[in-house]
Amino acid sequence: MDKNLMFRYDKVGDILYIDTCSPYAEQESEEIGNEVIARLNPASGAIENLEILFFSKRLASDMPL
Repeated sequence: MDKNLMFRYDKVGDILYIDTCSPYAEQESEEIGNEVIARLNPASGAIENLEILFFSKRLASDMPL
């Protein structure tokens, strides 16, 4: 994978965003398990962004990241 990863953290929502591109309206969203949301390219189905919910709680517990 040649793309740079961008990391953003929303402290209020406790969400870690991992992006290969900026999110856009046409992306499909799908929960892939353990409260992780994938944003998919509408043409290829490739994962372009991840949203990891309850991130700080995961760090403090045994929940999978």
